[in-house]
Amino acid sequence: MVTEPGPQLAPGRRDSGFTLIELLVAVMIFAMLATAGVALLRSSVDGQATVRTHLDALADVQRGLATLDADLSQAVVRISRTDAGTLAPVFFGRAAQGDEPLMQFVRDGWANPGTLRRPSLQKVEYWWRDGRLERIGYAAVDGAPAPEPAVLFDDVTALTLRYRARNGAWLERWAPARPIDMPTAVEIALTRRNAAPLTLRFLVGTAMSQPPVDDAAAGGLADGQ
Repeated sequence: MVTEPGPQLAPGRRDSGFTLIELLVAVMIFAMLATAGVALLRSSVDGQATVRTHLDALADVQRGLATLDADLSQAVVRISRTDAGTLAPVFFGRAAQGDEPLMQFVRDGWANPGTLRRPSLQKVEYWWRDGRLERIGYAAVDGAPAPEPAVLFDDVTALTLRYRARNGAWLERWAPARPIDMPTAVEIALTRRNAAPLTLRFLVGTAMSQPPVDDAAAGGLADGQ
């Protein structure tokens, strides 16, 4: 029995499929595209994290600025008493240190959303301790113990304060001869770790436009409020 030969491939034709070289080239191209996609996604995620960090830091700064501005802009002429019963001047301010408060004064406009039985005045202190700029708001103007402080700024590595007198001079310490005198403005220059330095200036109450207050009037304020 004679078997006829099967069909022969035409010259220049081959079986369907890829060669090993073509397959390797395709795999390499896919790997390059996948690597580029992962790098792009990682860059986008890192960028979002950086933006979120900067926005959080900006929000912290804005909260601190709003608190300082609200306190200093509503400072009033009110002599207070410490928890030991001694009189404190209307406003005193020191150079940056950690053993004593930087500033102490009384402000008006203390919000009372819970309609509690308390005055609208609040005694406020600012401290710089362990790299934190802290605010203490007393529950009462006279004789109240200090509550837990609220932190306005963290990681403060350098801090400088100046106080502007009515004659325009900037003083490193506010300790006037009359306990009823307030500065017209306060300058705070602070440097935080991994952040640009900030120089902040705030007007103090209405001290710029107030006429000089005599000692008798101040005594009346201290006794009547």
